[in-house]
Amino acid sequence: MVKKGKLVLLVTVIISVIVFGFISKSLVDDKPKVVLVLKGLNSQYWQIVKAGAEKAFKDFGIDGKVIGPSDGSAKEQGRLLEKTYKENPKVLITAPVDSSVIPILDKYTVNKKIPVLLVDQDEPWKNKTSYIGTDNVELGKRAGSLLGTQLQPGDKVAIIGGDLSISVFKERVNGAKMALKDAGIIVAAEKVGIPDDGKTANKEMKKILSDHPDIKGVITTHDIVALQVAEVLKEQGLTIPVIGADGIPDILKLIEDGTLSGTVAQNPYDMGYLSVENALKVTKGENVEKFVNTGVDIIIKENAKQRLDFLNNLIK
Repeated sequence: MVKKGKLVLLVTVIISVIVFGFISKSLVDDKPKVVLVLKGLNSQYWQIVKAGAEKAFKDFGIDGKVIGPSDGSAKEQGRLLEKTYKENPKVLITAPVDSSVIPILDKYTVNKKIPVLLVDQDEPWKNKTSYIGTDNVELGKRAGSLLGTQLQPGDKVAIIGGDLSISVFKERVNGAKMALKDAGIIVAAEKVGIPDDGKTANKEMKKILSDHPDIKGVITTHDIVALQVAEVLKEQGLTIPVIGADGIPDILKLIEDGTLSGTVAQNPYDMGYLSVENALKVTKGENVEKFVNTGVDIIIKENAKQRLDFLNNLIK
């Protein structure tokens, strides 16, 4: 009897393990698979986007992952997109490095009917399901207006930053010029097409100051450049305002300690979170907005620390 009882117990345990394993596998299989392919993962900005997405994966029970090219190139991003294509995700979210990856994205939507959401950078691509990110013309306008409040009509400023073939940068510059014109501020120098290597921005800013020693302020297309501009100004003992765009922690530190007066900031954490939230809606067959605006914030000394503490907790 004892042996028979042990046998029954053993069989019961085995069946329970099999059933539990089957249920666990079913639960995992039921989770929608969502992949987010960013422009990179090495910068503070993309780490914040990643943190937002990973929080949403957890909150919504999604089988998700975030990847990005180590060198930030379109070629490497294309390779990652091709690899992900073979994995058959339920939804793809991506921040295109540039328009050269669009033919790969077409394969998702046309060949496999996989919805594709764009985050951070919009593209004039008819097959996208949605764009989740900033209205970059509006961001540029707010940057120009913020700088204008610190200057006088007739003052001269410089615009410096990335390649205007990238729509994000082009829209920001256009928006900034509109606001500066309205404020009566003169754009005396414009240098774009600068890579994110630091050295080039440093060199070009020094040249601008040499050619236009009377400029009273600077607008940059993004914070990587703004950091270099601030470094050059510090070296030369100048305290003119510099307005960047992304609100990364390194810029916020400069605002908190009074080195910079303020900046405009995107909301990269919200971009990551909301892109995943909208991807989930797509898997359920729900409609999503073609443009999900994640907003622009003005950051000054009074609110810099609060935002800095929040971001530092995300990427520590």
